[in-house]
Amino acid sequence: MTRKDTPAASLLSAAAVRERAHEMLAIALAGGLPDWRVDLDRLPHTADVVVAVIRDQYPTLKVPFHARWRHFHVRGRDLWQELGEEAFWPDRAARARAAFDLCITSVLLDAGAGPGWRYLDGPTGSTTSRSEGLGIASLRLFQSGALSSRADDPFRADALAGFEAATLAKAFQVTGDNPLVGLEGRAALLRRLGQTVGRPGDLYDVMAARAADGRLPAPVILEVLLERLGPIWQDRLTLDGVPLGDVWRHPAIKRDDATDGLVPIHKLSQWLAYSLIEPLQDAGIEVVDIDGLTGLAEYRNGGLFIDDGVLVLKDPADMDRTHAVGDPLVVGWRSLTVALLDLIAPLVRERLGVTADAFPLARVLEGGAWAAGRRLAAQRREGGGPPLTITSDGTVF
Repeated sequence: MTRKDTPAASLLSAAAVRERAHEMLAIALAGGLPDWRVDLDRLPHTADVVVAVIRDQYPTLKVPFHARWRHFHVRGRDLWQELGEEAFWPDRAARARAAFDLCITSVLLDAGAGPGWRYLDGPTGSTTSRSEGLGIASLRLFQSGALSSRADDPFRADALAGFEAATLAKAFQVTGDNPLVGLEGRAALLRRLGQTVGRPGDLYDVMAARAADGRLPAPVILEVLLERLGPIWQDRLTLDGVPLGDVWRHPAIKRDDATDGLVPIHKLSQWLAYSLIEPLQDAGIEVVDIDGLTGLAEYRNGGLFIDDGVLVLKDPADMDRTHAVGDPLVVGWRSLTVALLDLIAPLVRERLGVTADAFPLARVLEGGAWAAGRRLAAQRREGGGPPLTITSDGTVF
Protein backbone atom coordinates (compact mmCIF):
# COMPACT_ATOMS: atom_id res chain seq x y z
CA MET A 1 0.00 0.00 0.00
CA THR A 2 1.14 3.53 -0.77
CA ARG A 3 1.96 5.90 2.08
CA LYS A 4 -0.35 8.92 2.05
CA ASP A 5 2.49 11.45 2.04
CA THR A 6 4.38 10.13 -1.00
CA PRO A 7 4.40 11.83 -4.42
CA ALA A 8 2.72 8.77 -5.95
CA ALA A 9 -0.09 8.87 -3.40
CA SER A 10 -0.77 12.50 -4.30
CA LEU A 11 -1.87 11.28 -7.76
CA LEU A 12 -4.04 8.39 -6.60
CA SER A 13 -7.27 10.15 -5.69
CA ALA A 14 -10.31 11.76 -7.25
CA ALA A 15 -9.21 15.09 -5.77
CA ALA A 16 -5.97 14.89 -7.75
CA VAL A 17 -7.88 14.16 -10.96
CA ARG A 18 -10.14 17.16 -10.38
CA GLU A 19 -7.34 19.55 -9.38
CA ARG A 20 -5.20 18.91 -12.45
CA ALA A 21 -8.19 18.82 -14.78
CA HIS A 22 -9.17 22.34 -13.74
CA GLU A 23 -5.56 23.41 -14.08
CA MET A 24 -5.60 22.04 -17.62
CA LEU A 25 -8.79 23.97 -18.33
CA ALA A 26 -7.29 27.22 -17.02
CA ILE A 27 -4.27 26.74 -19.28
CA ALA A 28 -6.53 26.05 -22.26
CA LEU A 29 -8.67 29.13 -21.58
CA ALA A 30 -5.49 31.22 -21.49
CA GLY A 31 -4.52 29.84 -24.91
CA GLY A 32 -1.69 27.74 -23.53
CA LEU A 33 -2.54 24.37 -25.10
CA PRO A 34 -1.19 23.77 -28.61
CA ASP A 35 -3.99 21.34 -29.55
CA TRP A 36 -7.22 22.62 -28.01
CA ARG A 37 -9.29 25.76 -27.82
CA VAL A 38 -12.18 25.93 -25.33
CA ASP A 39 -15.35 27.87 -26.15
CA LEU A 40 -17.25 28.22 -22.87
CA ASP A 41 -19.90 30.29 -24.61
CA ARG A 42 -21.12 27.00 -26.12
CA LEU A 43 -21.53 25.33 -22.73
CA PRO A 44 -25.10 26.56 -22.07
CA HIS A 45 -26.19 25.08 -25.39
CA THR A 46 -24.52 21.79 -24.48
CA ALA A 47 -26.36 21.86 -21.16
CA ASP A 48 -29.61 22.31 -23.10
CA VAL A 49 -28.74 19.23 -25.18
CA VAL A 50 -28.06 17.18 -22.06
CA VAL A 51 -31.28 18.34 -20.38
CA ALA A 52 -33.31 17.44 -23.46
CA VAL A 53 -31.87 13.92 -23.40
CA ILE A 54 -32.56 13.56 -19.67
CA ARG A 55 -36.18 14.68 -20.05
CA ASP A 56 -36.60 12.36 -23.03
CA GLN A 57 -35.19 9.30 -21.26
CA TYR A 58 -36.35 10.05 -17.69
CA PRO A 59 -39.47 12.24 -17.76
CA THR A 60 -39.89 11.87 -13.98
CA LEU A 61 -36.21 12.74 -13.43
CA LYS A 62 -35.69 9.47 -11.55
CA VAL A 63 -32.26 8.92 -13.02
CA PRO A 64 -30.12 6.05 -11.68
CA PHE A 65 -26.41 6.38 -11.09
CA HIS A 66 -24.02 5.96 -14.00
CA ALA A 67 -22.91 2.42 -13.23
CA ARG A 68 -22.26 -0.96 -14.77
CA TRP A 69 -25.57 -2.28 -13.46
CA ARG A 70 -27.45 -0.29 -16.10
CA HIS A 71 -25.93 -2.55 -18.77
CA PHE A 72 -27.37 -5.68 -17.15
CA HIS A 73 -30.90 -4.55 -18.05
CA VAL A 74 -32.14 -5.69 -21.44
CA ARG A 75 -35.63 -5.88 -22.90
CA GLY A 76 -37.21 -5.16 -19.55
CA ARG A 77 -35.23 -7.87 -17.76
CA ASP A 78 -32.77 -7.34 -14.91
CA LEU A 79 -30.16 -10.01 -15.59
CA TRP A 80 -28.34 -9.49 -12.28
CA GLN A 81 -31.60 -9.98 -10.38
CA GLU A 82 -32.29 -13.12 -12.41
CA LEU A 83 -28.82 -14.43 -11.62
CA GLY A 84 -29.48 -13.83 -7.93
CA GLU A 85 -32.56 -16.03 -8.16
CA GLU A 86 -30.29 -18.91 -9.22
CA ALA A 87 -27.77 -18.39 -6.42
CA PHE A 88 -27.75 -19.02 -2.69
CA TRP A 89 -26.07 -16.31 -0.65
CA PRO A 90 -26.34 -16.75 3.12
CA ASP A 91 -26.26 -13.02 3.89
CA ARG A 92 -25.98 -9.56 2.36
CA ALA A 93 -22.19 -9.56 2.63
CA ALA A 94 -21.94 -12.76 0.57
CA ARG A 95 -24.20 -11.24 -2.08
CA ALA A 96 -22.08 -8.09 -2.07
CA ARG A 97 -18.90 -10.12 -2.63
CA ALA A 98 -20.49 -11.80 -5.64
CA ALA A 99 -21.64 -8.41 -6.92
CA PHE A 100 -18.09 -7.10 -6.55
CA ASP A 101 -16.76 -10.16 -8.42
CA LEU A 102 -19.12 -9.53 -11.32
CA CYS A 103 -18.83 -5.77 -11.38
CA ILE A 104 -15.05 -5.53 -11.15
CA THR A 105 -14.40 -8.12 -13.86
CA SER A 106 -17.13 -6.65 -16.05
CA VAL A 107 -15.86 -3.08 -15.82
CA LEU A 108 -12.29 -4.14 -16.53
CA LEU A 109 -13.50 -5.93 -19.66
CA ASP A 110 -15.38 -2.89 -20.88
CA ALA A 111 -12.83 -0.45 -22.29
CA GLY A 112 -14.13 0.03 -25.83
CA ALA A 113 -15.22 -2.87 -28.05
CA GLY A 114 -14.51 -1.29 -31.41
CA PRO A 115 -17.07 -0.62 -34.14
CA GLY A 116 -17.30 -4.13 -35.59
CA TRP A 117 -18.16 -6.24 -32.55
CA ARG A 118 -21.64 -7.52 -31.63
CA TYR A 119 -22.98 -9.91 -28.98
CA LEU A 120 -26.03 -12.14 -29.46
CA ASP A 121 -27.56 -13.10 -26.13
CA GLY A 122 -29.54 -16.32 -26.47
CA PRO A 123 -31.73 -16.05 -23.34
CA THR A 124 -33.03 -12.59 -24.26
CA GLY A 125 -32.68 -12.77 -28.03
CA SER A 126 -30.96 -9.37 -28.00
CA THR A 127 -28.05 -8.30 -30.17
CA THR A 128 -26.02 -5.52 -28.60
CA SER A 129 -22.67 -3.82 -29.09
CA ARG A 130 -20.22 -1.53 -27.31
CA SER A 131 -20.68 -1.16 -23.52
CA GLU A 132 -24.10 -2.80 -23.43
CA GLY A 133 -22.86 -5.82 -25.35
CA LEU A 134 -19.72 -6.11 -23.26
CA GLY A 135 -21.84 -5.87 -20.12
CA ILE A 136 -24.18 -8.70 -21.08
CA ALA A 137 -21.32 -10.84 -22.40
CA SER A 138 -19.35 -10.39 -19.17
CA LEU A 139 -22.39 -11.29 -17.06
CA ARG A 140 -22.91 -14.47 -19.08
CA LEU A 141 -19.21 -15.29 -18.69
CA PHE A 142 -19.54 -14.87 -14.91
CA GLN A 143 -22.79 -16.86 -14.86
CA SER A 144 -21.12 -19.77 -16.70
CA GLY A 145 -18.75 -20.39 -13.80
CA ALA A 146 -15.68 -19.87 -15.98
CA LEU A 147 -14.24 -17.43 -13.43
CA SER A 148 -14.87 -19.67 -10.40
CA SER A 149 -12.62 -22.30 -8.81
CA ARG A 150 -15.63 -24.16 -7.37
CA ALA A 151 -18.14 -26.21 -9.32
CA ASP A 152 -20.64 -25.86 -6.46
CA ASP A 153 -20.40 -22.06 -6.48
CA PRO A 154 -20.17 -20.70 -10.04
CA PHE A 155 -21.02 -17.12 -9.09
CA ARG A 156 -17.59 -16.05 -7.90
CA ALA A 157 -14.38 -14.86 -9.58
CA ASP A 158 -11.47 -16.54 -7.81
CA ALA A 159 -9.94 -18.39 -10.76
CA LEU A 160 -8.65 -15.42 -12.72
CA ALA A 161 -4.89 -15.96 -12.50
CA GLY A 162 -4.95 -18.52 -15.32
CA PHE A 163 -7.63 -16.90 -17.45
CA GLU A 164 -6.98 -17.34 -21.18
CA ALA A 165 -7.79 -15.17 -24.16
CA ALA A 166 -9.35 -18.19 -25.89
CA THR A 167 -11.94 -18.43 -23.11
CA LEU A 168 -12.77 -14.78 -23.52
CA ALA A 169 -12.96 -15.06 -27.29
CA LYS A 170 -15.43 -17.93 -27.07
CA ALA A 171 -17.57 -16.28 -24.41
CA PHE A 172 -17.63 -12.98 -26.30
CA GLN A 173 -18.32 -14.65 -29.68
CA VAL A 174 -15.15 -13.24 -31.25
CA THR A 175 -14.46 -14.33 -34.83
CA GLY A 176 -12.75 -12.91 -37.87
CA ASP A 177 -16.07 -11.34 -38.81
CA ASN A 178 -16.80 -10.21 -35.24
CA PRO A 179 -13.52 -8.72 -33.99
CA LEU A 180 -13.09 -7.36 -30.47
CA VAL A 181 -10.48 -4.65 -29.92
CA GLY A 182 -7.81 -5.54 -27.36
CA LEU A 183 -8.81 -9.18 -26.79
CA GLU A 184 -5.40 -10.28 -25.50
CA GLY A 185 -5.07 -7.13 -23.39
CA ARG A 186 -8.40 -7.76 -21.68
CA ALA A 187 -7.56 -11.38 -20.86
CA ALA A 188 -4.14 -10.36 -19.54
CA LEU A 189 -5.80 -7.70 -17.38
CA LEU A 190 -8.04 -10.32 -15.75
CA ARG A 191 -5.02 -12.56 -15.13
CA ARG A 192 -3.17 -9.73 -13.42
CA LEU A 193 -6.31 -8.97 -11.41
CA GLY A 194 -6.34 -12.53 -10.12
CA GLN A 195 -2.62 -12.51 -9.41
CA THR A 196 -2.92 -9.20 -7.55
CA VAL A 197 -6.05 -9.58 -5.41
CA GLY A 198 -7.06 -13.22 -5.67
CA ARG A 199 -10.81 -12.75 -5.46
CA PRO A 200 -12.09 -9.24 -6.31
CA GLY A 201 -15.07 -9.80 -4.01
CA ASP A 202 -12.74 -9.62 -1.02
CA LEU A 203 -12.44 -5.88 -1.64
CA TYR A 204 -15.95 -5.56 -0.25
CA ASP A 205 -14.59 -6.48 3.17
CA VAL A 206 -11.74 -3.98 2.81
CA MET A 207 -14.20 -1.17 2.04
CA ALA A 208 -16.67 -2.25 4.72
CA ALA A 209 -13.86 -2.06 7.27
CA ARG A 210 -13.23 1.57 6.27
CA ALA A 211 -16.85 2.59 6.79
CA ALA A 212 -17.13 4.69 9.95
CA ASP A 213 -20.50 4.30 11.67
CA GLY A 214 -21.77 2.57 8.55
CA ARG A 215 -20.89 5.50 6.26
CA LEU A 216 -18.29 5.31 3.50
CA PRO A 217 -17.19 8.35 1.42
CA ALA A 218 -17.22 7.53 -2.30
CA PRO A 219 -13.64 8.82 -2.78
CA VAL A 220 -12.49 6.13 -0.34
CA ILE A 221 -13.93 3.49 -2.69
CA LEU A 222 -11.65 4.86 -5.39
CA GLU A 223 -8.66 5.05 -3.07
CA VAL A 224 -9.04 1.36 -2.17
CA LEU A 225 -9.29 0.44 -5.84
CA LEU A 226 -6.22 2.47 -6.77
CA GLU A 227 -4.23 1.05 -3.85
CA ARG A 228 -5.16 -2.58 -4.41
CA LEU A 229 -5.45 -2.73 -8.21
CA GLY A 230 -2.46 -0.58 -9.16
CA PRO A 231 -0.24 -3.54 -10.17
CA ILE A 232 -2.74 -4.82 -12.76
CA TRP A 233 -1.98 -1.96 -15.15
CA GLN A 234 0.82 -3.01 -17.48
CA ASP A 235 3.27 -0.73 -19.29
CA ARG A 236 2.02 2.34 -17.43
CA LEU A 237 3.95 5.00 -15.58
CA THR A 238 5.43 4.28 -12.16
CA LEU A 239 6.73 6.67 -9.52
CA ASP A 240 9.18 5.44 -6.89
CA GLY A 241 8.17 1.92 -7.83
CA VAL A 242 4.44 2.61 -7.41
CA PRO A 243 2.29 1.83 -10.48
CA LEU A 244 0.15 4.85 -11.30
CA GLY A 245 -2.44 3.32 -13.63
CA ASP A 246 -4.40 5.83 -15.71
CA VAL A 247 -1.86 8.66 -15.28
CA TRP A 248 -0.19 10.29 -18.27
CA ARG A 249 2.30 12.99 -19.16
CA HIS A 250 1.40 16.42 -20.45
CA PRO A 251 3.99 19.20 -20.81
CA ALA A 252 1.56 21.95 -19.78
CA ILE A 253 1.23 20.70 -16.19
CA LYS A 254 4.13 22.08 -14.15
CA ARG A 255 5.24 21.04 -10.68
CA ASP A 256 8.43 21.47 -8.70
CA ASP A 257 8.42 17.86 -7.59
CA ALA A 258 8.36 14.31 -8.89
CA THR A 259 4.81 14.72 -10.19
CA ASP A 260 5.85 17.36 -12.75
CA GLY A 261 3.94 16.88 -16.00
CA LEU A 262 1.74 14.07 -14.67
CA VAL A 263 -2.02 14.06 -15.22
CA PRO A 264 -4.15 11.54 -13.29
CA ILE A 265 -7.44 10.49 -14.89
CA HIS A 266 -8.38 7.04 -13.49
CA LYS A 267 -11.37 6.64 -15.77
CA LEU A 268 -12.03 2.91 -15.44
CA SER A 269 -11.28 2.93 -11.72
CA GLN A 270 -13.71 5.81 -11.16
CA TRP A 271 -16.45 4.15 -13.19
CA LEU A 272 -15.83 1.07 -11.09
CA ALA A 273 -16.09 3.19 -7.93
CA TYR A 274 -19.46 4.53 -9.12
CA SER A 275 -20.56 0.98 -9.94
CA LEU A 276 -19.68 -0.37 -6.49
CA ILE A 277 -21.89 2.16 -4.71
CA GLU A 278 -25.05 0.12 -5.24
CA PRO A 279 -23.78 -3.23 -3.89
CA LEU A 280 -22.36 -1.40 -0.88
CA GLN A 281 -25.71 0.27 -0.29
CA ASP A 282 -27.51 -3.05 -0.72
CA ALA A 283 -25.24 -4.48 1.99
CA GLY A 284 -26.33 -1.72 4.39
CA ILE A 285 -23.42 0.70 4.01
CA GLU A 286 -24.34 4.34 3.39
CA VAL A 287 -22.17 5.84 0.66
CA VAL A 288 -21.67 9.58 1.07
CA ASP A 289 -19.81 12.38 -0.79
CA ILE A 290 -20.65 10.85 -4.16
CA ASP A 291 -19.69 14.10 -5.89
CA GLY A 292 -16.22 13.66 -4.42
CA LEU A 293 -15.66 11.46 -7.48
CA THR A 294 -15.24 13.18 -10.83
CA GLY A 295 -16.80 12.91 -14.24
CA LEU A 296 -15.45 10.21 -16.51
CA ALA A 297 -12.92 10.99 -19.21
CA GLU A 298 -14.18 8.69 -21.90
CA TYR A 299 -15.11 9.22 -25.49
CA ARG A 300 -18.86 9.71 -24.99
CA ASN A 301 -18.48 12.57 -22.51
CA GLY A 302 -15.43 13.91 -24.31
CA GLY A 303 -17.16 13.50 -27.66
CA LEU A 304 -20.12 15.53 -26.42
CA PHE A 305 -17.90 18.57 -25.92
CA ILE A 306 -16.19 18.16 -29.29
CA ASP A 307 -19.38 17.49 -31.23
CA ASP A 308 -21.20 20.47 -29.66
CA GLY A 309 -18.32 22.87 -30.21
CA VAL A 310 -17.08 23.43 -26.66
CA LEU A 311 -13.75 21.79 -27.46
CA VAL A 312 -12.22 22.77 -30.77
CA LEU A 313 -9.04 21.35 -32.31
CA LYS A 314 -6.68 24.10 -33.36
CA ASP A 315 -5.57 21.93 -36.28
CA PRO A 316 -8.69 20.45 -37.94
CA ALA A 317 -6.52 17.83 -39.64
CA ASP A 318 -6.11 16.17 -36.24
CA MET A 319 -9.68 14.90 -36.63
CA ASP A 320 -8.44 12.62 -39.42
CA ARG A 321 -5.23 11.44 -37.74
CA THR A 322 -4.77 8.41 -35.50
CA HIS A 323 -3.56 9.26 -31.99
CA ALA A 324 -1.92 7.19 -29.28
CA VAL A 325 -3.69 7.22 -25.94
CA GLY A 326 -0.65 8.85 -24.31
CA ASP A 327 -0.36 11.68 -26.84
CA PRO A 328 -0.67 15.13 -25.21
CA LEU A 329 -3.62 15.86 -27.48
CA VAL A 330 -5.54 12.87 -26.04
CA VAL A 331 -4.39 13.46 -22.47
CA GLY A 332 -5.50 17.08 -22.75
CA TRP A 333 -8.87 16.06 -24.20
CA ARG A 334 -9.55 13.61 -21.40
CA SER A 335 -8.47 15.99 -18.65
CA LEU A 336 -10.48 18.87 -20.10
CA THR A 337 -13.51 16.58 -20.23
CA VAL A 338 -13.35 16.08 -16.46
CA ALA A 339 -13.25 19.82 -15.79
CA LEU A 340 -16.02 20.60 -18.28
CA LEU A 341 -18.30 18.01 -16.67
CA ASP A 342 -17.87 19.89 -13.39
CA LEU A 343 -18.92 23.10 -15.16
CA ILE A 344 -21.90 21.65 -17.00
CA ALA A 345 -23.40 19.82 -14.00
CA PRO A 346 -24.75 22.95 -12.23
CA LEU A 347 -26.15 24.26 -15.53
CA VAL A 348 -28.01 20.99 -16.01
CA ARG A 349 -29.35 21.04 -12.44
CA GLU A 350 -30.50 24.65 -12.79
CA ARG A 351 -32.47 23.81 -15.92
CA LEU A 352 -34.01 20.74 -14.28
CA GLY A 353 -34.78 22.52 -11.03
CA VAL A 354 -32.96 19.98 -8.88
CA THR A 355 -30.29 20.22 -6.19
CA ALA A 356 -26.81 18.75 -6.18
CA ASP A 357 -27.79 16.44 -3.32
CA ALA A 358 -30.75 15.07 -5.26
CA PHE A 359 -28.95 15.00 -8.60
CA PRO A 360 -25.24 14.25 -8.10
CA LEU A 361 -22.79 14.03 -10.95
CA ALA A 362 -23.43 10.27 -11.22
CA ARG A 363 -26.97 11.10 -12.38
CA VAL A 364 -25.84 13.92 -14.69
CA LEU A 365 -23.54 11.42 -16.39
CA GLU A 366 -26.14 8.69 -16.78
CA GLY A 367 -29.07 10.84 -17.76
CA GLY A 368 -27.20 12.70 -19.15
CA ALA A 369 -23.87 13.70 -20.57
CA TRP A 370 -22.91 10.17 -21.58
CA ALA A 371 -26.21 9.55 -23.36
CA ALA A 372 -26.12 12.95 -25.07
CA GLY A 373 -22.60 12.24 -26.30
CA ARG A 374 -23.77 8.99 -27.80
CA ARG A 375 -26.77 10.68 -29.44
CA LEU A 376 -24.66 13.42 -31.02
CA ALA A 377 -22.13 10.85 -32.23
CA ALA A 378 -24.89 8.89 -33.97
CA GLN A 379 -26.08 12.06 -35.69
CA ARG A 380 -22.62 13.09 -36.89
CA ARG A 381 -20.86 9.83 -37.78
CA GLU A 382 -22.02 6.61 -39.37
CA GLY A 383 -21.83 3.94 -36.70
CA GLY A 384 -21.77 6.54 -33.90
CA GLY A 385 -18.08 6.17 -33.15
CA PRO A 386 -15.89 8.63 -31.24
CA PRO A 387 -14.84 11.91 -32.90
CA LEU A 388 -11.14 11.02 -32.68
CA THR A 389 -9.37 7.84 -33.75
CA ILE A 390 -7.29 6.55 -30.87
CA THR A 391 -5.09 3.47 -30.68
CA SER A 392 -6.04 1.62 -27.48
CA ASP A 393 -5.18 -1.74 -25.94
CA GLY A 394 -8.67 -2.23 -24.51
CA THR A 395 -7.78 -1.01 -21.00
CA VAL A 396 -8.36 2.78 -21.17
CA PHE A 397 -11.55 3.84 -22.94
